Formats: sequence, C-alpha cells, structure tokens
Amino acid sequence: MQLGMIGLGKMGANMAQRLLKGGHKVTGFDPNADARKKLEGNGGGSADSLEALVRALMAPRVVWLMVPSGKVTDDTVAALLPLLEKGDTLIDGGNSNYKDSLGHAATCAKQGVNYVDCGTSGGVWGLAEGYSMMVGGDEKVVAGLRPIFETLAPGKDKGWGRVGPVGSGHFTKMVHNGIEYGLMQAYAEGFSILKHKEEFGLDLAQVGEIWRYGSVVRSWLLELVTDALSKNPQMQGIAPYVVDSGEGRWTVDAALELNVAAPVITLSLLERFRSRDDDSFTDKLLASMRNEFGGHAIKKE
Repeated sequence: MQLGMIGLGKMGANMAQRLLKGGHKVTGFDPNADARKKLEGNGGGSADSLEALVRALMAPRVVWLMVPSGKVTDDTVAALLPLLEKGDTLIDGGNSNYKDSLGHAATCAKQGVNYVDCGTSGGVWGLAEGYSMMVGGDEKVVAGLRPIFETLAPGKDKGWGRVGPVGSGHFTKMVHNGIEYGLMQAYAEGFSILKHKEEFGLDLAQVGEIWRYGSVVRSWLLELVTDALSKNPQMQGIAPYVVDSGEGRWTVDAALELNVAAPVITLSLLERFRSRDDDSFTDKLLASMRNEFGGHAIKKE
C-alpha cells in the first residue's frame, strides 16, 4: 500500500521505517532535509514540499500526519486540504485534542476527503515492538486502511482497533495518557518511599526487577522504571522538572465536563505543575502560616 508521511521526527521516521519493512511504499515530507535523506536511505521516497508529496501519490491518496498538536497540525491541514481530492484520506496520528479532530473532520468532509484520527502509543520503542493505535473514523474507511494498521501494530489483530467514529481515537488516546500520568506518579512516589528508608539500604533496581514477575503491579512501565534505576540509581543529572504535553489537562477537563471523579489523574497533573516551581511561593507561605499560628521554626534559604 502507498502512503505519504508528513512529519519525519523520531516517531514519524520510525513508523515510516516499520511500514517500509512491511512492504508498503512510503513517501515522506519534512522541512528538515536530513530527515528526508534518512528516509531515502531506508528505502522510502521523499518530497521537499506538500505539493510535491501529493503529486507523488496515486489517487485515492492516503496521507499520514505526524506533527505536533495544535497550531502546527491546524496549519498543515489547512495547507494540505486544497491539494487533496475527493476520496483521499487524511490520518492524524499525532496527539491532537479530539475536539480539534472533530473540527478537522468536518472541514475535510466538505471537500469529500476522509478523515481518520489515530491515537498512537509506543514512543521510541514502537519501531521494534509495534504501536498501540486507537482509531476513530468511518468503519469502511478504516477497513480499507487495515493493511497499514496491521503493519504498524504489535500484531495483525493485537494492539490496535477502530474504537468508534471520528474523534473517538484521539479521545481514547487522551484518556490513555491521563491514566499514564497516574501510573507514573504512583511508581515515582512508591520508589521514593523505598529510597528514603535509608537504614534498609534497598536496591531499587532489584526491587523493580522482583516486581516485574508475578506481581500485581508488573507492567511495561515498571520495566522502564527498573531499567532507568539500574542505569542511574540516584537520578543524577536529572532536574526535578516534569513537563506535560497536554493530554493530562484535556483528560481532567473531560472528567469535569462529564461529572466524573478523577482525583488520581488530576493530582498527578498538579504534581507536574508543582515540579516546575523552583521558587515556590506556595511552600513559603505555608511555612510562614505554621510559624504564625504555632511558632514553628522557619528554614532560611
């Protein structure tokens, strides 16, 4: 199957490589010439503009969008649509907000272009392990794209599926990432408690290795935690600053809109915000309050 790939960053490039290994023809576009050359080196074709990419594809075209969510996706869709024709398909495999995806789908529909939103998980391990894909879109359109998803997934019928109509793919991936926030926070807090019990001298990597087998908390994420601890037990050289890419916020927003209690995901998001405050006014004020009402000592900077 032939398709175009827009966005040849780490994940996009790996996906293109997996598709090429699976026998698909891939032509990619990225503003970075080195990224295009790398794709060519892996056996793919490249285009130096959106116009050239569309010309290189046979109708009906399939174009996979793998660019940052928000304005970059909006601008790319706006620039690409006039170049596409009725019957073409646009797949957004990035982490777009599902509400944005609904808007993109409506715009595409006016031109007769199919829109599919594919929430994609797998990160840097996807090339070797395969990608987990939550696909939203018309049932017949998704069925026609099955060879692509089967190649990218861990197995033909494993790790991917059409979860519902347009918008549902990115909505499901959003909640997936919200759950991820909570899992990561729980692991981080648990291992921190173990570390602070200094008299036991626990080997955190060993504990993680034990938990990986037979334990109810075993997971791929625990494997990554254990690997990180074995390489850098004290987390030296790593700043206590945790970013968020948006999905956690969107998940909390959705929970509020739907009147669903989601305290763990919400608190894990707030902890990420907290990690970025190098000079916490909140903590200073808390210390001051304790001094005011109880005469508790204040630690000076």
